[in-house]
Amino acid sequence: MTEPHAGQPRRRADNIALGIGLTLLAIVIFGIQDAVSKSLVQTHSPFQLAMLRFWAFAAFSLVLVSRQGPLREAFRSKYPWLQWLRAILLVVDIWFFAMALKTVPLAELQAVVLVYPLMATLVAIPILGEKVGLFRLVAVFIGFCGALVIVRPGGLPIDGGVIFAILSAASYAVYIALTRKVSSADTTATSMVYVGVVGLLLTTAVGVFFWQPMDLSAMLQMGLVMVTSTAAHGLMMVALSRAPASTLQPFNYFALPWGIFLSYQVFGHLIDPVALIGGGIIVGAGLVVMARERHLSRVGRRGEMTAAEEETLPH
Repeated sequence: MTEPHAGQPRRRADNIALGIGLTLLAIVIFGIQDAVSKSLVQTHSPFQLAMLRFWAFAAFSLVLVSRQGPLREAFRSKYPWLQWLRAILLVVDIWFFAMALKTVPLAELQAVVLVYPLMATLVAIPILGEKVGLFRLVAVFIGFCGALVIVRPGGLPIDGGVIFAILSAASYAVYIALTRKVSSADTTATSMVYVGVVGLLLTTAVGVFFWQPMDLSAMLQMGLVMVTSTAAHGLMMVALSRAPASTLQPFNYFALPWGIFLSYQVFGHLIDPVALIGGGIIVGAGLVVMARERHLSRVGRRGEMTAAEEETLPH
């Protein structure tokens, strides 16, 4: 899965088309990474895979942040324990996703984990104190029904892989909520460096016990995973610097048709029609939730503007 936007970076002049294009390109690269990772986890431990991924991401984040200023400044957080927790959650997410890759077809896996925006809507209630109305709750419920369609009797077997996929989505949903919370006070650099360093320490502490020798083919594949992961993260950051996150979010669902294509082309697996309908329900519900959140955000901004304008009027 992907590293989400650790606090939206300051944008240059908006270029919506470029932002969307870079987002789609990043999703294409992330999909290639997932396909290569699925091949690797058949013979190598998911913990080894996650460790090497974080070696690359930690190097990327430290170099990037150090170019913006002293690293010690980036470690200064108003929410240090939450930063640690969100980094741990991202590691756990990647562990679960890699374990799910071992047995769950890539297309179905992408469909199941796309419930994470719906889960994020729910966990935002206790973590961020957000109010979620009946409209969004119904959309979330319908989205979860889509997941049940995928794992229906006779559909995707409910085994360890499916459970890992659901746990991956849940971990990522909480990570997103915590990222929103810390971004209210901490900079993007701080959020990045915590994920990079904590992820490096945790995955290495576990991964060294699962190290398996790699032949030339495995090393080349692992190198491709490290390169694609870093490149996709970088592209997402640039995309967010050119367009608002709320504009780019719906395009993340491109991961589903791309995952279906890669699953067929690389592994010869074609998602069954009923599971595809379930995936479509999840995507549709997620888009409805996003649209509703954007509408409420616009209404809130207009309300704040009206209140501010009223304060300037004579009493």
